[in-house]
Amino acid sequence: MSDSLLYTACHQWHVDHGGRMVDFAGWEMPLLYSNITTEHQAVRNAAGLFDIAHMGRLFFTGPDACRFLDRLLTNSVESLKPGQIRYSLVTNESGGILDDVLVYRFSDFYMLVVNASNRLKIVDWIEGQRSGFDVRIEDQTRDKFMLALQGPQSLAILNPLVEAELSEIKYYYGIETRVSGVDALVSRTGYTGEDGFEVVLDQSEGAALWKRLIAEGEPSGLIPAGLGCRDTLRLEAAMPLYGHELDESTDPYTAGLNFAVKLKAADFIGKEALIAAKARDDRKVRVGFTLEGKRAAREGSLLFSGDQQVGMVTSGSFSPTLDLPIGMAYVEAGFADAGQILEADIRGKRYPVNVTELPFYKRDT
Repeated sequence: MSDSLLYTACHQWHVDHGGRMVDFAGWEMPLLYSNITTEHQAVRNAAGLFDIAHMGRLFFTGPDACRFLDRLLTNSVESLKPGQIRYSLVTNESGGILDDVLVYRFSDFYMLVVNASNRLKIVDWIEGQRSGFDVRIEDQTRDKFMLALQGPQSLAILNPLVEAELSEIKYYYGIETRVSGVDALVSRTGYTGEDGFEVVLDQSEGAALWKRLIAEGEPSGLIPAGLGCRDTLRLEAAMPLYGHELDESTDPYTAGLNFAVKLKAADFIGKEALIAAKARDDRKVRVGFTLEGKRAAREGSLLFSGDQQVGMVTSGSFSPTLDLPIGMAYVEAGFADAGQILEADIRGKRYPVNVTELPFYKRDT
């Protein structure tokens, strides 16, 4: 073990069970256990269990907690109902995306889940904005454990362990309850395109719950799943990933995240810049594309129409569900219609790509 890396409560379990460990945003995390396709298909057809304790968990309390979060986030916090969760963005003064986040409202506190790669940046950003607000902010990332159970069997696997009826939790809602006999937060969101749940509980209880879920879920087809299939799953569901589709030079409207910006909700940081960005008619468009064969166009591959460069790939991979290469890209507006044929430069050779509507995959509901 390296002293420079952080470890989750289940780190030793991952190592003992063949996890291929990698450095991800300063955490040693499992990329995969068996192979990406097997884990991907388990989530689509049964269930996969993800250790996501590397993601940041920030807690907000105090009289100004709501008002402060409305200052930080592009989506409305004030209108959240108890138990409700909302996808939002943190933008800088110029409207660039510092992170995409989930904000949770519970009985007497709010929780913000941020990307692992951005946690320290966002904590610093928050500290720089808190003057004049009566709010307490606690980064409990290393004190709490977080897992995600995703797939069509998730409800049946988790429900017997929870002192609540999970079928009554609507999508993008959460509850304070007990799981396997200990206090926990349970939410119903996900980053795979499937139904599923997240559980947040004390770090000291994380490994025990992980092991119990593995044991209880194995008869239903549950297997542990790593970061590798998490990426292919979210790509099929067309969910943007920070550092790929999102960054500080990209505004939410270019990213196609209009739903996460409520210009009339509050006076958030970057609002004036986003009003101007919304009015632009020359922005690039986030699109999907497919290729024939097995070779994927990876991040950074350029897209052409004839001799004209018209875009760049932000994410690309082979899709286990569709059995063909897929990807997302930003292209000039005139080349964004589904059905257009462009060419991707892959290692100096051009390959035809078909512009498609997003998402590539949507589960039956």
